[in-house]
Amino acid sequence: MHSEQLSRQHQVPTSLISPSSETLPRISVVVPCYNASQWISATLDSVLDQDWSDLEVIVVDDGSSDDSAQIVRKNFPEVHLVQQNNKGVAAARNKGISLATGDWIAFVDADDIWLPNKLRMQWNSLQHSPEARMVYSGWHVWNCTDPVPDRELLNNLSAAKAGTNGYEGPSGWIYPELLADCHVWTSTVLIHRSLLEQIGSFNEGLRIGEDYDLWLRASRHTPILRVPLPLALYRMHPHSITKAAPSKNYQAFVIMKALESWGMRSPDGRTANKNEVATAIARTWRDFSAAHLAVRNHRQAIQGALMALRYDWRPSRNWKLLVRTILAPLLGRGGDK
Repeated sequence: MHSEQLSRQHQVPTSLISPSSETLPRISVVVPCYNASQWISATLDSVLDQDWSDLEVIVVDDGSSDDSAQIVRKNFPEVHLVQQNNKGVAAARNKGISLATGDWIAFVDADDIWLPNKLRMQWNSLQHSPEARMVYSGWHVWNCTDPVPDRELLNNLSAAKAGTNGYEGPSGWIYPELLADCHVWTSTVLIHRSLLEQIGSFNEGLRIGEDYDLWLRASRHTPILRVPLPLALYRMHPHSITKAAPSKNYQAFVIMKALESWGMRSPDGRTANKNEVATAIARTWRDFSAAHLAVRNHRQAIQGALMALRYDWRPSRNWKLLVRTILAPLLGRGGDK
């Protein structure tokens, strides 16, 4: 059964306001999965090992061609498994959200790892800011093909001090900071379902940046807290790197859409730095150009380089990228030299 639709859009949900209560709310964890048979067991173990009494775990297998679903079905009978035709990660997450019964919803991709105290640390943070309906955390980039993280690594990360080693980041009404960079990583997010009912879920029309779009929308309606500790491992492996160049600059689209809808001003009255936002948009076009240059789509590469200069003409690397994109077809190569 699904929770009743919350009609209060601007009131603090009662489930947020009991810092002294011993009763913990149900958390539904949504795990989109696509061909993750090598990693899914370690991911689910890290979720099920959380210090949380009422945990619902939903794996949405998004048309995997490997045995990911069979592994979940056989080894994790307590997990709710649903299978669908391949529709993309946004659709998989949205399916999980539609099935979730918890007041709070968390996300973790099928190749990432949570540290043991992840949910508890985030819940403790929320108790100090009961008006907040979303919390995220720092994370550690983990270049590794081993399914299970080394115990020493986990111990070192668990011993990290708050706000050190680059794990700090914006917290509160962070709309201006989000315009300049997507500081939120999806596998660390814990969000109240009332917020999703208010702003909608992931935009399935975005191939890239569907998460960025959602956090920008969320930042207009709630403070977004950050726990400045590494509470998750972002696994980097050969299959996690996108090889295909995007057909559109989705990241720039997300930022421009936010600017058209809400401008530069945050709900708390602060204003984003215009130059930082322009630099952010230029960076998305530089990345778009480089991706197309790498696969010898020279016209798109030149277009991206020109757009990067349009938004920020100052960095020399933007000019150098334009030169490379112009020379590449003449030299008969991509952008790897």
